[in-house]
Amino acid sequence: MQPETANISVDDADLVEQCRQGDSEATERLILKYQNRIYNAVLKICGNTDDAAELTQDTFVKIIENIDKFESRSSFYTWAFRIAVNLTLNYCQRSSRLRFRSLDAEESEHDAQTKQVLKTYLTDDASPDPAAVAQNKELCEMVVKALARLDDEQRAVVVLRDIEGMNYSQIAEVLETELGTVKSRLSRARGELREVMEAICNDG
Repeated sequence: MQPETANISVDDADLVEQCRQGDSEATERLILKYQNRIYNAVLKICGNTDDAAELTQDTFVKIIENIDKFESRSSFYTWAFRIAVNLTLNYCQRSSRLRFRSLDAEESEHDAQTKQVLKTYLTDDASPDPAAVAQNKELCEMVVKALARLDDEQRAVVVLRDIEGMNYSQIAEVLETELGTVKSRLSRARGELREVMEAICNDG
């Protein structure tokens, strides 16, 4: 799978500089460029649409407030995701509410949330065969339920790698950890994910 990050244009530095100069149009362009991707990642980690929307808004508030502190030693992309993931993980640690209730919401909302998971985990999601489509949907629902059962850090690394499509170096920057830690954490998370999916299959 080709990571989506390959499609990011290279004008972030220009937009950041314009934002620093108070250009509101550049700020809006930067927000529009990344808000959906950040929202989708945050949603997969925190599991609730209302919380994800609020956390995404908080992310961009913090980005704008700290844009002068961005030193370009990493890409704006990974810096923005670092802020988003940190806010989300901190929220998850503080929150005692049952998360992921929104993943069992009405069908249209559920389909929207699982579309990216389908794209990642299925090798042929364009099959015209209705039976294959039905199986894919069932697998997609299983993956989302399995993600909900991982702990917050495991879920974050799976989301960044297997859904957002980041490489290991980018994930290490976002999570502010070593490359080896990312690889071992991802390996454990994927193993846990497989075990949970097998348990869901057996329960079903």
